[in-house]
Amino acid sequence: MINKLKKLFGAVYRRIYCRLDTVGYARSLGVKVGDNVHFYGSYANMFSSEPWLISIGSNVHVAAETRFITHDGGTIILKDDFPDYVLTGNIEIGNDVYIGIRAVILPGVKIGNRCIIGSCALVTKDIPDNSVAVGVPAKVTGTVDNYIKKIKEAEAGKNPRYYADLEYMHSLNPNKKTS
Repeated sequence: MINKLKKLFGAVYRRIYCRLDTVGYARSLGVKVGDNVHFYGSYANMFSSEPWLISIGSNVHVAAETRFITHDGGTIILKDDFPDYVLTGNIEIGNDVYIGIRAVILPGVKIGNRCIIGSCALVTKDIPDNSVAVGVPAKVTGTVDNYIKKIKEAEAGKNPRYYADLEYMHSLNPNKKTS
């Protein structure tokens, strides 16, 4: 009974610590974390079972429900063939990176500097510097420079798919209170 209570309190403590100070929590697990790193919607088991294999650069933003997977769990059914073998790999995230909601980063992957990883992307291979990668599996679809060009076109009103004027966009909210 006491061991069950200790486990329960430990799990609650980890969840609270992770929510209140994700960077501190990650570092306490052994994740190497640079400066100005932000996690949005973090949870206690997002860093896999070997968190010390993960390094995250500076100025990185990680959206909710992102997973860093440092091992291949499929080896568990091969214990007869490989009794002492677990397939694991480092995960390296460069500087100036945005990782979208629900992205999954697999073992052995390096994401370069100045990259954008799209929502729900499954990153199975290295992503070079200055890349935008999306999809399952994630593929490089362009450069951050092209992404900036798209933003500038929207800002100039040349792309009607996007709202560049935040005030106008907020005015469309039917729940907005008018004074």
